[in-house]
Amino acid sequence: MPREAVGTVRTYVLVGAGLIALTVLNIGLALVDLRGWNSLIALLIASVQAILGGVYFMHVRWSPPMTRLVGLAALLWLGILIVGIMDDVLTRGWLPVPGK
Repeated sequence: MPREAVGTVRTYVLVGAGLIALTVLNIGLALVDLRGWNSLIALLIASVQAILGGVYFMHVRWSPPMTRLVGLAALLWLGILIVGIMDDVLTRGWLPVPGK
């Protein structure tokens, strides 16, 4: 079975450097107070990292259509989870807590 070329070393180095840069950005973001937006921005950065890791390092870009569909369904599920988390985080102060 012949091996197909799926990516160049340059692509992997650039994507790896991008992932490291996004990680440093996420760590730096933890040190800055953005008045409640830290969680949302950190989750968006983590989502971009997950997409880059899946597309390039897990070879979803060069995979058959069914694998791409599964990857898309995973991203949809990730979006649902992020919306649920942000719904919880952003509405925590809406109801009074007895005793406080």
